[in-house]
Parts: sequence; structure tokens; C-alpha cells
Amino acid sequence: MTSAPDRFKKITDNRKAFFDYAIEDRVEAGIVLSGTEIKAIRSGQVNLRDSYARIQNGEMWLYNMHISLWRGGGPWNHEPLRARKLLLHKAELARLGLKAGQQGLTFVPLRLYIKNHRAKVEIALAKGKRTFDKRQTIKRRESDREMARAIRQRQ
Repeated sequence: MTSAPDRFKKITDNRKAFFDYAIEDRVEAGIVLSGTEIKAIRSGQVNLRDSYARIQNGEMWLYNMHISLWRGGGPWNHEPLRARKLLLHKAELARLGLKAGQQGLTFVPLRLYIKNHRAKVEIALAKGKRTFDKRQTIKRRESDREMARAIRQRQ
């Protein structure tokens, strides 16, 4: 029996996370949302820049993810910066919590997307880069651009 292909719509990326952190491991998690939150997400009114996740009481929570107020929400609108529960299997949660505790890593959301009509967030187990590492990233990016530019000029 063949399964239908996943329908996937990217909403937003956290590009700053790739610059500020060295990504170790990634996991997909569902998000518990209210009605006006999912409507605002589907319209692209979300920001992941300063958000992070934390494990508390055996559950993972996402903090500082800003979902703008939905204009048709009226008095039923949501709180834009409230903590949102992430949905993960217990085994995944235990594995990630153990890794983070032993190695001093943090949980950072990388991207938010809609998959099969459900909002998902990709959470990364990441280690913060130092200034020296960030400079290396900038140098590598600039050298890649220069090489690509030289290749285009030769053709």
C-alpha cells in the first residue's frame, strides 16, 4: 500500500539560528494552538527570531514565538507571546532532555510549517557559537560568494 505524499507549506524560517548556533540534532514537533493562532500562522503573521524551547515537568514548551493578532479575532483573539506546548513522544523528549543536560545545549526553533493541515515546528538541539565561530561563518559565506561570482564570469 502506497501512502499519499505529505503536503508541506513553509511559513517561516529562523535564519538567525543558523548564524548564532551550531546545530546538533533536529526533531519535528506539533504545536498546541487556538483557533485564531492557526489562522494568523496560515496568513504568515509569525516571528521565530528570539524564541526558544525548554523542557518543564516532562513537557516541552516554546517561548517568545510571536504570533500576531488575527484581525478577525475580536474578543476571542490570543495572547501574541504566550508559551505554547509542543507535542513530542516521551522517548524523543527523554532522549533530547538527556542530551541537552549532559552537553549544555539549548533548544532553538528552526522553521515553522504546515504539514497535512497541521502546524509543525522543527526544533534543533544547538550549541551557541562564539564570536570567533561567527567570523569563520562570515568568511566562509563571503568566499563561497566570490567563487560563485568568478564561475559566473568565466562562463
